[in-house]
Amino acid sequence: MRGKARRRPTESFNPQPTPDRRQFPFSTSVANTSRDSDASFASSRPSTIGVGRSSELYTDRAHQNSAIRSINTYLSSHSSLLSLKTHPISSAKEITEVLQFLLHQLDYPSTKLEDDLFIILKSLNCPFKVIKSTLRAPNTPHNWPSFLAVIHWLVQIAMYKEHLAANSRSHVENNGMLVYAFNSYLSYIRGDDDSVEALDREFMEKLERERDSVLESVKVLESNFNELSAKAEAMRKGPTEIERLEKERSVLEEDVKKFHAMISEFNQRIEGMEKLLEEKRKELDAKVEERKRIIEENEDLKKRVDEQSFNLRDAERMKRELQAVERDIGEAEAARNSWEEKMWDLDAAIGHKFKELEALSMECNQAARRLKLGNGFQYVLNAEGSTPAQVMGIDYKSTVKPGLESFADDIKKNSMAKLEELISLQQESSELTAKIEGKKNRIAALQSNIDEVEAQLNSSRKETEEYANRCAVEATKLVQDVQMEAHNLDVLEREAAEFLKDSEKKLQEAIKRSEEEIQMHARELFTVVDAVSKYKEHMEAKISEMKNKLSETAVSVSGAYKRSLPAQFGISLDAIHTT
Repeated sequence: MRGKARRRPTESFNPQPTPDRRQFPFSTSVANTSRDSDASFASSRPSTIGVGRSSELYTDRAHQNSAIRSINTYLSSHSSLLSLKTHPISSAKEITEVLQFLLHQLDYPSTKLEDDLFIILKSLNCPFKVIKSTLRAPNTPHNWPSFLAVIHWLVQIAMYKEHLAANSRSHVENNGMLVYAFNSYLSYIRGDDDSVEALDREFMEKLERERDSVLESVKVLESNFNELSAKAEAMRKGPTEIERLEKERSVLEEDVKKFHAMISEFNQRIEGMEKLLEEKRKELDAKVEERKRIIEENEDLKKRVDEQSFNLRDAERMKRELQAVERDIGEAEAARNSWEEKMWDLDAAIGHKFKELEALSMECNQAARRLKLGNGFQYVLNAEGSTPAQVMGIDYKSTVKPGLESFADDIKKNSMAKLEELISLQQESSELTAKIEGKKNRIAALQSNIDEVEAQLNSSRKETEEYANRCAVEATKLVQDVQMEAHNLDVLEREAAEFLKDSEKKLQEAIKRSEEEIQMHARELFTVVDAVSKYKEHMEAKISEMKNKLSETAVSVSGAYKRSLPAQFGISLDAIHTT
């Protein structure tokens, strides 16, 4: 017997209506934990699981396809030839055959589907409403979502029943909710409130731990989902790899345009250099023509010089005459020198003779003294005497004067003639010297003119040769510069072509890499989304399974409790309720 003290109200195991998954996709609550009273398990109120659900979810095309795949998979797993489809919708006969097959799998043999189907659905507390009149045309667009929802729900019930039949014992042992409910009601029936509270506390702690772990896993998945969403949003909003490569491509195209502009500029420069080279060639031709004209003028000048009265032969003749005059002058100077030498010899001879005369005079004086001629007659030579008598120092007119005078006259005449001849020769030599000097000056003037003309010819020839060489060097330099520019242009074009090819290859590779990365990230995102959806479906299935098991346990315990009361006390619950 239980004590008189009223025990603490325990939480009800009668679950509330299943929340809409679209409104609470991450809900982890199992059921409403409030308990109305202990007698709620013994009430005859039917189960409220699924009350308020509708078939609006099955109007979605994607959900219809998912439900059709699940139904066809179940039918094919039981080797059934039946199947459903949405486009077009299956016929009414196929839909009724599928319903009969599912009722047979649930151990509800039906002889007349129009009467038995709705009774069976009501007994199973089907959350979807189907009108009896719609069974005649279940494949209409208006009725098809409701029948599809009913068929899908029956498939889930059949799969759950088969699962329980296959793993009934292990399912009960591994299901913590069933073990907790069983132990709790055993303690409740025994009246052991302490063990019930301990079980409640232990089970709630376990549920809280599971809830925390589920919340943590959901938070981790949400953070991963947010990160992937942020990455996807950044990839959508920010510049993608393709856009960046497009920018690089535009930059490279601009560089190529610049290269083409440079090439066109170099072509213009080459054209300008060719024009300049053509002008230089024209100037060179003009200089060559001018050189030819100067040569012709020089030839004309030479001809004019040859045609003049004073020509080169006259100059040579004058040179020969000048040489003859110089030779005559040299001969006259040689003669004058010879005469001077002769005079010097004569003076020397006179001195010698004077000495001989002195010796002779001394001998004569000695002889005269020996001979004693005259009154002390002796020769006293006087070197300063102007006459022989004065020189001799005696009067010798009577003896030698006439001969000496004649001889002196002859000498005077000869000396005067020689003197006059010498004077005339000196005059002639001075005249010849003046003529020679004039001719020398004329020859020097002519030679200076000739040298000037030759210098002008040489300078003009040198200038012409230097200008021709300079023009040739400039022409060769221009040709080399043009060749170098052409070579540089070829090298630049090849480099630009290679750079463009490499850039295009890099662009293609980068596009491929970006596409591969985008596909990889998309696959990762889809994998995460699939994992999240699978985890959500798993949690929702687990929660619904726990709710169903809890409701079934509550119903079974309530039924057992109802059946145990008449056996113990012999009292009818119906009579109690009526009273």
